[in-house]
Amino acid sequence: MTAKNTLCLWYDKDAEDAARFYAATFPNSQVTAVHKAPGDFPGGKAGDVLTVDFTVVGIPCIGLNGGRTFKHSEAFSFQIATDNQAETDRYWDAIVSNGGQESMCGWCKDRWGLSWQITPRVLTEAMAAGGAEAGRAFKAMMSMKKIDVATIEAARRG
Repeated sequence: MTAKNTLCLWYDKDAEDAARFYAATFPNSQVTAVHKAPGDFPGGKAGDVLTVDFTVVGIPCIGLNGGRTFKHSEAFSFQIATDNQAETDRYWDAIVSNGGQESMCGWCKDRWGLSWQITPRVLTEAMAAGGAEAGRAFKAMMSMKKIDVATIEAARRG
């Protein structure tokens, strides 16, 4: 059954590589179909991969090989909730070590330019708590690239 709402992500020409990386990296993720173009299109020729159907942590996506017209930006990101430092490290390191780059406050980009927020639940729980606890956790987060769970936990306690 096709989802009623699917994210369409624009890639230059390597949507299949990106989708296979996501499927290998995140649980409940898979490539479900690869569709080749029936004719020439901007940025490609008949027989090239045009779209890729995949899921990322259960979210249905289509990767479109649309050429160089549009680029990813931080205006869209996947936010992946993690349960502990090991899980945070695993996802962050997979993205960054595969040609990606670190950013601030738990954000990083994959090698295709797509932004990811690798966010430990302890951080979102601190923000939801509000008040001084949220303020301390927020201040600690602002100095980090990859989120350090132990530092956030200590900031929550004051």
